[in-house]
Amino acid sequence: MAEGMRYRAIYSKGGTNANTAYHETGHAVVAKSLDNADPVHKVTIIPRGRALGLTQQLPIDEKHTYPKGYLINRMCILLGGRVAEKLIFDDITTGAGNDIEQATNLARKMVCEWGMSENMGPLTFGKKEEQIFLGREIAQHRDYSEDTAIKIDEEVKAMVTEANDTATKLLTDNVPILKEIANALLERETIVLEDIEKIIAGDKEKDESPKPSDEVAPETADESPEPVDESAPDNADENQADEAGEKPEEQGQEE
Repeated sequence: MAEGMRYRAIYSKGGTNANTAYHETGHAVVAKSLDNADPVHKVTIIPRGRALGLTQQLPIDEKHTYPKGYLINRMCILLGGRVAEKLIFDDITTGAGNDIEQATNLARKMVCEWGMSENMGPLTFGKKEEQIFLGREIAQHRDYSEDTAIKIDEEVKAMVTEANDTATKLLTDNVPILKEIANALLERETIVLEDIEKIIAGDKEKDESPKPSDEVAPETADESPEPVDESAPDNADENQADEAGEKPEEQGQEE
């Protein structure tokens, strides 16, 4: 995919650049958290063309068909940027417009073209009219009822909403990692998979390190009472006798 010409902008951690950093980090963290997804290759906040940032994924091998799970995860990744903005700044921007469009179109194709909806079944909806010499779709008209159109819209909405909920849960559970990667992105402007994995590994080491309250106190031997030597002479009577003998003397002195 062509990235477009890169250009520099004025960066500020509290402005647009911070929003872009968290947006792109949201894509990357969701992609890293899902199993059936292409690995993250690079994340950058250097503007290219009309895009303020880019999260690039590269497939491990060549794909000609895509399973349903892969497409669902793809929608989650697309919505990860918008979810990160909402989670960190409690606000959303127009930067997620293209992501939402791609996720919605993907969900509609899953329902109307690829029969991947459990409720709608293995059917296609909408007849295509193609011009052979152009080799691409130029028109499409609806060949289903209004009730079916409503069901299609509901199914598309359900798919996109579920993907948004999944992205929200993944990012909510990984807020510390989200912030660390975004800060690294603000400092370096571009990071790669190796950088992301180091940050994640470092965060896991912090979680696994023992806390002071978890440290086990060293065991101390119980102090046992000293044994009594029964063979030793009992001096109690002698002491009492001595004290009794001293009393008369003390009384005499007082007189």
